[in-house]
Amino acid sequence: MLAKVEAFSPDLVLAMAQAPLSRQALKRLKRDKVATAMWFVEDHEVFPYWQAFAPLYDLFAVIQKGDFPRKLAEAGQPNSIYLPLAADPSVHRPLELSPVERRRYGSDLSFVGAGYPNRRLAFRQLAGFDLRIWGNDWDGETVLAPFLQRQGERIETDEVVKIFNATAINLNLHSSVRPGVLVGDGDFVNPRTFELAACGVFQLVDRRGLLPELFDEGELALFSDMEELLRAIEHFRAHPGERAAVAQRGRARVLAEHTYVHRMRTLLQHAEALMPERAALPSQWREEIPESLRDQLDALLSRLGLSPTVAFDDLVWAVRSRQGELDRLETAILFLDEWKKQYSGERPGKEG
Repeated sequence: MLAKVEAFSPDLVLAMAQAPLSRQALKRLKRDKVATAMWFVEDHEVFPYWQAFAPLYDLFAVIQKGDFPRKLAEAGQPNSIYLPLAADPSVHRPLELSPVERRRYGSDLSFVGAGYPNRRLAFRQLAGFDLRIWGNDWDGETVLAPFLQRQGERIETDEVVKIFNATAINLNLHSSVRPGVLVGDGDFVNPRTFELAACGVFQLVDRRGLLPELFDEGELALFSDMEELLRAIEHFRAHPGERAAVAQRGRARVLAEHTYVHRMRTLLQHAEALMPERAALPSQWREEIPESLRDQLDALLSRLGLSPTVAFDDLVWAVRSRQGELDRLETAILFLDEWKKQYSGERPGKEG
């Protein structure tokens, strides 16, 4: 990471939960005046490792409210924001499945996820339904063994999306580690909620404290306990039209407000004040490229998978990341970048 920062000189380094930067790296980035942020997408009470890292980031994004911001401030991190999870509509989307795929992945009820204790207890009460369970960490389960698919192996995302689309009622029960609690009363909303909605499929999801801020009534089907879940299953099995209407409204909400593009815009708005001001090239940087190379530039952007409006710094990073000998255009781009650094008085990864 530090080597990439040295070469790229980014405005912001974003770390994700389960992959935090080391304390040494964070201190080095702070010394070099590189802004850092972390998106902590975990339950802070179950995964308390945030306490060791949070104070070292410039911005800490979390999926919970309540007393978590106060705890962060007391730990030395006053700059936190609420940033719920989301979905990527290019991945989680409606699919047209073949008859073979519908037989392979379809069922009245299904769940994709890990075998937390509350889910094991809850799903045992669904043994009388056409149920399929997909995912890992179900070892030692006997009652649900006949419903567990592929002996509990991890399912890749492309197949998960097919399972979602092939299922009549997707079960979405948040995990709980509280003894004997089948349906918890937590606050944060898991990624499955947004991903199922983005697929335009029907889900039954347990009520969460922060759900009303994210979805309106009728955009999801909710339950508070096992009795309500069982009643909802019986009702919606018999009313496919209602399932489709709820699913359609949920998908519309995700596309309007809950994609990762929305989340990154929010994050960058809060992080903007932390980033260094840069003396950039004129906005029309393409005009600095010789006209004789414009067609080659368009071809290069296409080859790199970049849009014609790409930021100049992103183009430079893509060119520097390539292997092999530079052509005339790539040389011109890197020369222009060096001129920019001299013009702005900046050197990558250095102070001043």
